Amino acid sequence: MGRITVGQQNSEAVEIYYEDHGEGQPVVLIHGYPLNGHSWEKQERVLLQAGYRVITYDRRGFGQSSQPTVGYDYDTFAADLKALLDHLELDDIVLVGFSMGTGEVTRYLGTYGSVRVRKAVLMGAIPPYLLKTDDNPEGVDRSVFEGIKEAVVKDRPAYFKEFLDNFYNVDTYLGTRISEQAWQNSFNVAVAASAHAAYACVDTWLTDFRDDLPKIDVPVLLVHGDADRILPYEATAARLPGLIKDLEFVTVSGGPHNIAWTHPDEVNTALLDFLGR
Repeated sequence: MGRITVGQQNSEAVEIYYEDHGEGQPVVLIHGYPLNGHSWEKQERVLLQAGYRVITYDRRGFGQSSQPTVGYDYDTFAADLKALLDHLELDDIVLVGFSMGTGEVTRYLGTYGSVRVRKAVLMGAIPPYLLKTDDNPEGVDRSVFEGIKEAVVKDRPAYFKEFLDNFYNVDTYLGTRISEQAWQNSFNVAVAASAHAAYACVDTWLTDFRDDLPKIDVPVLLVHGDADRILPYEATAARLPGLIKDLEFVTVSGGPHNIAWTHPDEVNTALLDFLGR
């Protein structure tokens, strides 16, 4: 467990909390909104058993990292990631991002290149571009995101309840692939995050990654559930083949957004197979 300073806001340092376990090729796991690095527990265990070094960290605003009111954009998120990789002096890395974390992976590779990176994994992907515009008709209308921000401001805990129900497709999987206790744990983590970050991150979901994708020059594994209600399959993952040079695409049938928790066997098998090649 450790902390690194990645910035400053007024009199306070902005710190990123991270954990670094195991030995071998480093795998950096980047969590989704509104969780933290501990959300990877079903992947970290099998990666450590398979002989990998596993690094997790909490995005600014979440988990045990600082909760500033600045820096909620993907240029800053990618710079935070770079600071961590530089601090740990990591090379031959596999970057694994889930949900918002796929944005860090994509923007990092688009900005800083792959000198430290061997492979990348996008799980529940947010690229290429979520916002519907004239040149991006496959996207989602801006009014949807404005409605999310209004809901966060009106009653953040109530919003997270609805969000996490769709995060896990609880109407389908509660009691089988997601327990009430696991759902409650996610809720507890979500409401403990920065209220400012919960609001500010919504606009970051509208980042245009289309210029970053052609710059990715390492093999990429894409894993996405075809029943994803948070980042709809057709608006996100289904558009990525052809935009990334070396892409392997695994669709999890019936998978909700957080397939890492609900479908760990499918996810871990695909992940370990990709890493082992």
